[in-house]
Amino acid sequence: MKFYKTNEEVDIQRESCLLVDATIAEVAKILKPGITTLSLDVMAETFMKDNGGVSSCKGYHGYPYSLCISVNEQVVHGFPSQYVLKEGDLVSIDTVFYKNGFHGDSAYTFILGDTTPEILDLVRITKESLYVGIQQAIVGNRNGDIGYAIEKYTNGNHGYGVVKDMIGHGVGRQMHEEPEVPNYGRRGNGKKLVENMVLAIEPMITMKSPDVYVLKDGWTIVTDDGSLAVHFEHNVCVKKGKPELLTDFGMIERAEKSNINLNSSYYTIEKVDAQNLVLESSTH
Repeated sequence: MKFYKTNEEVDIQRESCLLVDATIAEVAKILKPGITTLSLDVMAETFMKDNGGVSSCKGYHGYPYSLCISVNEQVVHGFPSQYVLKEGDLVSIDTVFYKNGFHGDSAYTFILGDTTPEILDLVRITKESLYVGIQQAIVGNRNGDIGYAIEKYTNGNHGYGVVKDMIGHGVGRQMHEEPEVPNYGRRGNGKKLVENMVLAIEPMITMKSPDVYVLKDGWTIVTDDGSLAVHFEHNVCVKKGKPELLTDFGMIERAEKSNINLNSSYYTIEKVDAQNLVLESSTH
């Protein structure tokens, strides 16, 4: 099975990629202390249906919800529930939008209210590491180049834990395609990247230990030592010279900054631009 797309297929998939971030942006508009994570899932499922799609997550190997909502020490695949969000929580929203035969997959971590400088740094550096990895998604590189860049930026430079049990992947007509995209690796190793591969690059970074385990629900992945975890994800089309973003955090960031309950002080455009880590979305 081929895992690269024609230009026409990339254009079709782009709609699903933009709609998955539009879904997360809708969540960002209402995210606040005092509401349950289940209420966010109900709203997001309605938004997806209203926009002509469905969540690829719901029903996938029995997963019962449209969103994965992971709070604090939960890394990924957290169940929406009656848990009431509180000030200081880290909330990672991960979901997949399916429309017109293609999947769009994205994740974003939000901070509710005030927090510590150490947590602000963890969120900022994880988000920056996503762009560091994306820069390697060019024709002729290998998936090891992406993983090496993310690992060096997070663990090598800052001592954070890089979760190795959960990785990125190709995405397209299937939610999970080849190649695998680990957040660790060696330069020049792994699968060679070819033009119009679409990759879900998604660093999952912890404050301390990278070790994780699964809760009794069979899905929720949590850190072994209870340390905080952060998760960001973009869908990227491999191109010659410069990757192309298919997802767009811009709409999420606008909602994040407009919501007084969310702390966006970690993200300084000037700092990220100065390190040449920002890539323009194809929609800008």
